[in-house]
Amino acid sequence: MQAEVQEHRDVERESRLDLTLAQGISRGERMDWVMQKATELGVARIVPVITERTVVKLDERQGERKVEHWRAIVIAACEQSGRNRVPDVAAPRPFHELLRKDEHAGRKLLLSPIGTLNARDLTLAGAATLLVGPEGGLSQDEQELAIGAGFEQVRMGPRVLRTETAAIAALAILQHDFGDL
Repeated sequence: MQAEVQEHRDVERESRLDLTLAQGISRGERMDWVMQKATELGVARIVPVITERTVVKLDERQGERKVEHWRAIVIAACEQSGRNRVPDVAAPRPFHELLRKDEHAGRKLLLSPIGTLNARDLTLAGAATLLVGPEGGLSQDEQELAIGAGFEQVRMGPRVLRTETAAIAALAILQHDFGDL
């Protein structure tokens, strides 16, 4: 049996919005769920962040195994959703290191129940970094440091959402308003 390729149809499924999710590491399957759903929603990269309130403790070896595990989840989510490119999954990074890196393209957004901006009032042009705390949120000091590093506090509404719900809801809103949903 033989086959002849007569035509190639290039299908682009990547979002025009370059999104980075900086996610406070959460316990159990919550982080896995965020990795999967964020990938389905079109993030370009995911940066797991170690914060003051992060309960999960990872030494270097455990961190490497977790990244391998998360990358496998992201690859499976790409296959399921038909994405063209696999999002980058960074090694877990301490909160202060996240703020020192000048790798954040576009607008820097910090999810916060006391945010001064409502998600529906945002404007974005091409890229954004979304910072979401772990269970219990970011500490007051971490929030102040993030604001000092140029992050803007954004609230999702009147209710306090769980870390995994907040990340996915915010990504869906951003993709709807500025991306391709």
